[in-house]
Formats: sequence, structure tokens, C-alpha cells
Amino acid sequence: MILYLDMDEVLADTYGAHIEIYNEEFGESLTKEDCMGREVWQCVPQARQQSVKDHARQDGFFRPLKPIEDSIRVVRELQKKHEIYIASAAMQFPNSLREKSDWLDEYFPFIPWQNRILLGHKHILDGDVLIDDRSYNLKNFKGRGMLFTSPHNVHENHYERVNTWPEIAGLLL
Repeated sequence: MILYLDMDEVLADTYGAHIEIYNEEFGESLTKEDCMGREVWQCVPQARQQSVKDHARQDGFFRPLKPIEDSIRVVRELQKKHEIYIASAAMQFPNSLREKSDWLDEYFPFIPWQNRILLGHKHILDGDVLIDDRSYNLKNFKGRGMLFTSPHNVHENHYERVNTWPEIAGLLL
């Protein structure tokens, strides 16, 4: 099978990074639990929302992201059985291209550069499975779309949901 894996909120914890940066910048103690069902920027005072929206536009945002728990181990196992591609909408934040590539080199060096797709729209992807945290990326995918749980999508119920990488292993290995 051909599997496409999103990066942000599937392999890399961007949501947690937004919260961490916000808390450092404003001396707050916002948590993921405070934000369930919303984007981080929607959970802060209006005067601070643009600051959160701008995080991903800043140099250095993507490179230090933490991997999602168990993602490295499970993706390595999946690669033994399936053709794996990383598909990330990096064109939205052009400065992220190099940082995402370097991040993949560090945490997923077993995924060759030829299997890394940094693109705009994901509707062009043609394969068997797409794992993504954004339902709009799954909408036109012809294969099996799996919605990876993130605080912002907890109320979405139109797609097959996967909550953890061990759960994905149970479904695809």
C-alpha cells in the first residue's frame, strides 16, 4: 500500500509548540485541555491572537518540534510493509521547507528525500491511505482517509479517527 503521512500534528507536535511559545511569551499557563475543539489562537485574548497565528511564520518554529509519541517507531515498522511518503503542506509557510526537511533528517532519516512531498494542496495525492489532522485534506482523497486526533479536531466526526500511533500500527500492520 501507498501511505501518505502528514507532518504537523501527525508526526510533529505543532499544537504543543504554539501553546509553549504563547505561555513563554505572555507568562500564561494555557494547556491543550483548555483548547479542546479550537485552534490555539482561538483560546487566547483577541489582542494576542495574531501573535499565535504568526508563530509558524517565524524562522525557527518548525525545527525544534517534538515528535508525536510513538510515531518514529511505528513509521519505521510501517515502512517495512508499505510505501511511505511524508506529505506536508509546507508551501503555506515557505520558511518551513528547510526546517521540515532538517527535522525529517533528524527524526525520520529512514524516509528518503525522494519520499518527502512538501506541497500546497493535498488533493493531488493518489494512494491508499492518507493520515492527516485536517479534515479538509481528507475530503477529496480517493483512498482511505484517517483523521489523526489533535485538540483542534476533537469534534470532527466525518472520517475514520485514529488517536495514537500504536492504534495505527494495529490497523495497518
